[in-house]
Amino acid sequence: MGSLPLIRVITCKLATNISREGCSFRPSRQLRFGHLLTRSFQNGKLTVVRSDKTGNGDGFGGLTDGSNSNAVKEEEEEGKEEEKEKHGLMLGIDRDDSGSVIGLHLIPPGDHEVIDSYEDEATDTKDQDEGIEDEIFQTRVTYNIVFVTAEAAPYSKTGGLGDVCGSLPIILAGRGHRVMVVSPRYLHGTSADKNFTGAFDVDRRIKIHCFGGEQEIAFFHEYREGVDWVFVDHPSYHRPGNPYGDSHGAFGDNQFRFTLLCHTACEAPLVLPLGGYTYGEKCLFLVNDWHAGLVPVLLASKYRPFGVYKDARSILVIHNLAHQGVEPAASYKNLGLPLEWYGALEWVFPTWARTHALDTGEAVNILKGAIVTADRILTVSKGYAWEITTVEGGYGLNDLLSSRRSVLNGIVNGIDVAEWDPSSDEHIAFHYSVDDLSGKVQCKTALQQELGLPIRPECPLIGFIGRLDYQKGIDLIRWATPELMEDNVQLHGNLFGRRLFSNLLQLKKHFSLWMKWSEYGVQI
Repeated sequence: MGSLPLIRVITCKLATNISREGCSFRPSRQLRFGHLLTRSFQNGKLTVVRSDKTGNGDGFGGLTDGSNSNAVKEEEEEGKEEEKEKHGLMLGIDRDDSGSVIGLHLIPPGDHEVIDSYEDEATDTKDQDEGIEDEIFQTRVTYNIVFVTAEAAPYSKTGGLGDVCGSLPIILAGRGHRVMVVSPRYLHGTSADKNFTGAFDVDRRIKIHCFGGEQEIAFFHEYREGVDWVFVDHPSYHRPGNPYGDSHGAFGDNQFRFTLLCHTACEAPLVLPLGGYTYGEKCLFLVNDWHAGLVPVLLASKYRPFGVYKDARSILVIHNLAHQGVEPAASYKNLGLPLEWYGALEWVFPTWARTHALDTGEAVNILKGAIVTADRILTVSKGYAWEITTVEGGYGLNDLLSSRRSVLNGIVNGIDVAEWDPSSDEHIAFHYSVDDLSGKVQCKTALQQELGLPIRPECPLIGFIGRLDYQKGIDLIRWATPELMEDNVQLHGNLFGRRLFSNLLQLKKHFSLWMKWSEYGVQI
């Protein structure tokens, strides 16, 4: 069916009222739109009402360009015109930042003035938009949202991923959505294990077929702050270290561990009767980084071909593109995917990146598979959304991401304003607020005292929070240190994260910073 070129109405600088009864549309060639404009816009307004007759096929839903039409009427009496406008829906214009028309929207009935010119529209845009936002808020649609993540604070956390997946679900639940978070149940044999004491076994077992065998999975569940926190329990998550590795490096079976997570996350909404009933198939999956990257691939290859999850959608959230879940091509058969879907994950390293002359460079890339199959792609900021499409920041996926630019967006990571409120933060020595900043100076002097620095409130104190990783710009700090130390500043190594400086040999091996910084007078 053709579309009605309402843009011609806009160019005439007119307002259009559409009856609440509704009307059907036919192609413009059947409507003879140019003739309609000439005959019907003499008084500067067009009212579309539902016809008492269906018409003979020469109009749309009873709207024709004949002089005897019951659908389009030139208002002859002001009282009738005002009455129809009163019960009609206003057709407004959406514009982008440059002022270009990008669409139309219906304005709810009410005390709205009819805009007879473009100039009047420009003056009323702000008030009009506010009215629309109020209406959208009142008629908000809620979703069943499933977060799939390798970490979620306070249960597990190594960085920003854990922060986001521990706080954003709570905010979404507060807005009326039904929210589930699926994450592994890590048991490291440390005091951190107590974070899972509020989660109870739901007495539901499933079997996952992957890696040449059958894996039995258990579920633990805690309902907290309006969110269903679901933890995947399997022996591979019970070991010392952190979610990804230990002091010897990354775990060698991470592909296996996070393949289990993805398969289980797809099953959880179908099999867990949380609160008395399951989430069902109509879910919105938010998959975070490569650890959850198989979820959109599984939805497309394992479930939808059999009519399951046909209404579900997936959003890939990229926090760090550098980590992609790349493993040898031979490992594809272990992932529990149909053989014909190998192309979605297929990855070939460039010649310069191969280990030896006989290396073909063939591999599987889980994050690449997620980029190919996800419905939408998000990053943690608009700047990062652009950066990953560049050669420098794309880590080999920049061309693929550029090809999906139409569904790629950036949303800046937020914070939990209650947890990070300095007026009540239990982790700082003194409290302060926007109304009373005196406690901020006291916090600084307390930190200087703890680090063994001279107590000088007026002196800038420089620190960096991050891993000893090229991505974090630690090399830039090294290069900037001589110039920084020419000024009256304090720079202390402990502020760079105590883990960074706990291994002097590692520090010397990667950046040879220790001796350099000592020369610059930096206290380590």
